[in-house]
Amino acid sequence: MLVLSRMKNESIVINNDITIVVVEIRGDKVRLGVEAPNDVPVHRREVYDAIKRNEQLADEGKTTSENDK
Repeated sequence: MLVLSRMKNESIVINNDITIVVVEIRGDKVRLGVEAPNDVPVHRREVYDAIKRNEQLADEGKTTSENDK
């Protein structure tokens, strides 16, 4: 894992088209702004994990229903 230090209003660029900006630092919380193309999904980790769980459950349901045929 690459670890970078940034201060407020500083940014990180990923792959020429994604920019992460430190918007605010307050105590132990950091607010980040993400600028990315519309076709690049950006999620908090817990939301991403929930999406993947739901996709896996849906895939398992498809496999089960296909086996019932």
